[in-house]
Amino acid sequence: MKVLGVDYGTKKIGLAISDDTNTIAMPLKVIDCNDAALGQIKKIVEDNKVEKIVVGLPITLSGNKGKRAQETEEFIDKLKETVNVDVVEWDERLSTRFSERILNSANVKGRKNKKKVIDKIAATFILQGYLDSL
Repeated sequence: MKVLGVDYGTKKIGLAISDDTNTIAMPLKVIDCNDAALGQIKKIVEDNKVEKIVVGLPITLSGNKGKRAQETEEFIDKLKETVNVDVVEWDERLSTRFSERILNSANVKGRKNKKKVIDKIAATFILQGYLDSL
């Protein structure tokens, strides 16, 4: 059983995938957040035999749901209508910050270079957190 990790954003969606044993999360890709996004995710689910999707829910540090969390929940509802697998929410607090630190420590230079990969790194952190909880 593979699990797909999703870092939803209004412009880009980061994706990560687990290995077959659900031990390791690996960055997969970044897709544009547009009308084709749900179809692209559905195809990834089918092509990779994904049985569960974990979507990061951006809860504030105080534990509240803000506007971004509400937008993400709307995306989750649409995703559930599109795919035939379980879709679960996962607290994604600080996943983007951790991703930025990883890129800085790897000496990835330039904002443009970081923007290309940060969403799939964040998706990897979300998914790995979920896998570790299993």
